[in-house]
Amino acid sequence: MTDSSLQHVVIYTDGACSPNPGTGGWGAVLISQKHQQRKELSGAEADTTNNRMELTAAVEALSALKQPCRVELYTDSSYLRNAFEQKWLQNWQLKNWRTSGGKAVLNRDLWEKLLRLDQLHQVSWHWVKAHAGDPENERADALAVAARKELAAES
Repeated sequence: MTDSSLQHVVIYTDGACSPNPGTGGWGAVLISQKHQQRKELSGAEADTTNNRMELTAAVEALSALKQPCRVELYTDSSYLRNAFEQKWLQNWQLKNWRTSGGKAVLNRDLWEKLLRLDQLHQVSWHWVKAHAGDPENERADALAVAARKELAAES
């Protein structure tokens, strides 16, 4: 059940890593429907993976919200979307953070942050095809790639 009194925010997130693992970047575009405002966020890490950057983008975007919101979050990461929509996270927790194959779940620290943020906000998780012309997804990708390149150039 959604609470229509909450501010509605649309978020697009993306992560980039080259090589993978290697230097990574993340980007997010936040669009407030009520105030017709947008905010862009990005960052980078020197030794990471693409999946960590995808998760970090979502963590940082949701953490930037100043109050509980109704969020439509778009990602091109099936890993991120499916963890929520296909109940992978619930299953991992029931199995003490183990996969169906018995291995430890990777990126547990970020998943735990995302779980807390998902409980704070009313998040609907959506998948969007990467590099398919969606302008906001392309912008999130550009932010992630630019942050990664900037960090790589500093090294």
